[in-house]
Amino acid sequence: MSWHEGACHCGAVRFAACLPEEITAQECNCSICAKTGFLHLIVPKDRFVLREGKENLTDYRFNTGVARHLFCKTCGVKPFYVPRSNPDGWSVNLRCLKGAEFRTITIEPFDGQNWEANVDTLAHLA
Repeated sequence: MSWHEGACHCGAVRFAACLPEEITAQECNCSICAKTGFLHLIVPKDRFVLREGKENLTDYRFNTGVARHLFCKTCGVKPFYVPRSNPDGWSVNLRCLKGAEFRTITIEPFDGQNWEANVDTLAHLA
């Protein structure tokens, strides 16, 4: 496990996540993930640190309102959010990590269009 730095596009929001050398990210086909290209890395709360920019985040909720989609007010990028599947942790966007190197990166599809029927497949990631 090692700490990796990340940020939104403009750098106003900066974070760090402690991740293993071999990671698995999910590519979700739900309406918001498909449109934004978010690649999910589920991170427990104690392995995530918001370094800068809390005041620059804006919150968007839809459907059940459980997920807290957090976007940078300046550039509009969502570098991380509180997922419905893991409301006590974070989902970090793999694409927002800066120069992170991993031994292996596996991208798995996730059928978020049918979230309720597939959420159990996320249990092994937290």
